[in-house]
Parts: sequence; C-alpha cells; structure tokens
Amino acid sequence: MNAVLEPRARAMHPDEWQARVQLAACYRVFDLMGWTEMIYNHITVRLPASVSGTGKQFLINPFGLHYSEVTASNLVKIDVQGNKLDDSTHPVNPAGFTVHAAIHEGVPEAHCVMHTHTTTGLAVACTQDGLAQNNFYSAQLHGMVAYHDFEGITIHADEAPRLLKNIGDKPVVILRNHGLLAWGPTLPMAFSRLWTLQRACDVQVAQAPLGAAIAVPQEVARRTTRDSFQFDAKFGGGLDVFDAMARRVDRIDDSYRN
Repeated sequence: MNAVLEPRARAMHPDEWQARVQLAACYRVFDLMGWTEMIYNHITVRLPASVSGTGKQFLINPFGLHYSEVTASNLVKIDVQGNKLDDSTHPVNPAGFTVHAAIHEGVPEAHCVMHTHTTTGLAVACTQDGLAQNNFYSAQLHGMVAYHDFEGITIHADEAPRLLKNIGDKPVVILRNHGLLAWGPTLPMAFSRLWTLQRACDVQVAQAPLGAAIAVPQEVARRTTRDSFQFDAKFGGGLDVFDAMARRVDRIDDSYRN
C-alpha cells in the first residue's frame, strides 16, 4: 500500500477499508474485461453495520473518473439518498444511484449491486424474448432472471416500486432496452452472477446469426442451475473467481489499493 495513504487507512474502520479495496479492485476488473461505459455505470457496496451502525452507508465510484482511475481512497461514501458522507471532492451521479438505492433499500440481501451497458448485454435487453435458454451459461440462470421495462434515464425515484416489484427475489435483472444488473449478498457473488449473465448474452448474440438454436429442456436447466458451482457456498460463493481476477489486475496495476 502507498505509504502516503497508510494514515488514512489506519484512521478508518478496518471493515470499511477492506470493502473499499475489494470494490476498487472490482472496478479495475470491470475495466480489464471491457465492461466500461466511459465514466458511467456503477458498482455499489453497502458497508457493514460494524462501520455504519444503525444507519445505512454505501460506497460508489466518484463521478467523472474512469473505472481505471478508481482507488480505495477515492470511492465516495454516501447515504441511501445519495448524499455524501465524507469530504470527497467528487460528485455522485444521481442517475446512477437511483436504481442502486432502490435495490439496496428494498432487497435485504443486496449488499452489492452492479450495472453494465455491455454491447451484447444491451443487445439481448433489446430483444422481445430476452435471454434464451439455449446455452451453458443461460442454463445456469434458470428461474433467476427478472425483467424491468425501460422508463428512460433512471433519475426518478417513483420508478423504484415498479423496479422492485419486477425484481422480486431474482438476483439478475435484464433492464429492457438498457442493460444488465446483478445483486448479491457479497460482491464476489454479485460478480459471479453478472459474469454468468454476460457470458450467456455473449453466446446468444454470437449464435443468433447461425440459425435456430437447440433449446435446453426445462428440467435440464433446473438441474444445471442447482448444480452450478458459481452459486455454491462451498466454492466460496464466487470469491475464488473474483480473487483470481483481482490478482490479474494486481499484476498489471495495483494502484487501486491506494
């Protein structure tokens, strides 16, 4: 860790600093994988009660920075209304946190929320039928995908009840005409879910020009989802996968730890 920043890290609750480092690593992983949209889109994490007490506090990327510029110390701490709770000089994007706030507030297990506008994810989100159950990855998401109709740029809080109703308890969401979203009780679990959805979309878009696809039978899809290691706690709930990707980032540029 950069020696200049060590005093700030020591001044924070260790649980907050750990959450900051993991979230900053995630932004760099997204950049590495090409899941960026200039300065837009967000990954948010709810801080544990050991940090926030009875209130709810969240970390979000500083608006105006590219994902490759996000670090543990420049992440912005906010409340559920998106108000800054620290001395950050960076603003918070209201269009970004509106959706995230609704999910963090309305879904008790949503510790982490991720949203992307990848090309293939958005392409599938624009199709009438949505995600096709015709490949290895979509078969791992049987019964786990929610859909929410496009209502324009997400800056209006009155969209929240409709969004939550459509999500229910489903952990991956296709925002029609808009993009992909995943939430999870941990950041690595949310990452694993989003990665699986993204891969399903990649394959679906690549397969579509080749003609009719072979559908995966419902019972096979149910069994595949049940057996998928990505959602199994004994395999770390995605932590092993996420840590492997974070190590790739470390070998390239570990400045996110600052």
